[in-house]
Amino acid sequence: MTQEAGLNAATLAALIVLIRKHTGISISEKKSILLERRLRPRLQALALDNYHDYLSRLERDVNEVPYFIDMVTTNDTLFFRTPQIWKFFAAQFLPQWTRQHPGECLRIWSAASASGEEVYSIAMLCAEFQRLIKGFHYQILGTDISQSMLATATVGVYAGRSVERVKESHPQLFQKYFSAVAGGVKVSDELKQFVSFSPHNLLSSLRSAKKFDIVFLRNVLIYFDVEHQQKVLANVLHSMKPQARLVVGESDSIGHMNTRYQLELPLVYRINNDMLNDEHLQGAAA
Repeated sequence: MTQEAGLNAATLAALIVLIRKHTGISISEKKSILLERRLRPRLQALALDNYHDYLSRLERDVNEVPYFIDMVTTNDTLFFRTPQIWKFFAAQFLPQWTRQHPGECLRIWSAASASGEEVYSIAMLCAEFQRLIKGFHYQILGTDISQSMLATATVGVYAGRSVERVKESHPQLFQKYFSAVAGGVKVSDELKQFVSFSPHNLLSSLRSAKKFDIVFLRNVLIYFDVEHQQKVLANVLHSMKPQARLVVGESDSIGHMNTRYQLELPLVYRINNDMLNDEHLQGAAA
């Protein structure tokens, strides 16, 4: 690829359409430089001269789509990001849920799990709670649209900023649940036995026979337009139990939308079942 072979307006517009089609993410034309930077290594790997040639390849080769999705999606995640969420989960949600559901298995969905740090943060707190409350059981599902991120999450090996942060913020948990390996640290098998990962596009309903008690959908809605936000929230709702909680990110806002989610605490929502009853009554009257 030549240095001057940048993204022209027509190719940029076509790529933006494909990003929306395959991921639901809406980006503006102002992101052209970012998009060039993310796609450039793939053009080089395929020995393509310009972005238009890559567009043509993408349109005719379905096997290229997963690579494209990996490159254009944002996967910035850390262990125990946003402390107030973890305080709520450990100090409020887990004790309350256990009292209300004795003997049941807590089902948790990390709906945009990226490379797995959120899933393993949840798992560490559940494991600690399990040491205190005998008979407590849990299962965590992490899903993401990016195959490469899911591969990283499944292996559970981390290095760099993410590791330094968890060492500093939760030193006891770090000592207990991580071990040194080549290239970084690895999550313990104790956590992995309660965790699974699976590919999933949030614009589709999750195929799961069992519904979830709490869903983490954090810092992902911001990348969708309102139409697709509504669709994502409806799909997630379909996989939640009637008394389940939805946890969103500090960058997300759903209060302005017409949904069945009711704010319980900052960043924490519950299902408004009264709205469901009203909908049923209206349907019966019609």
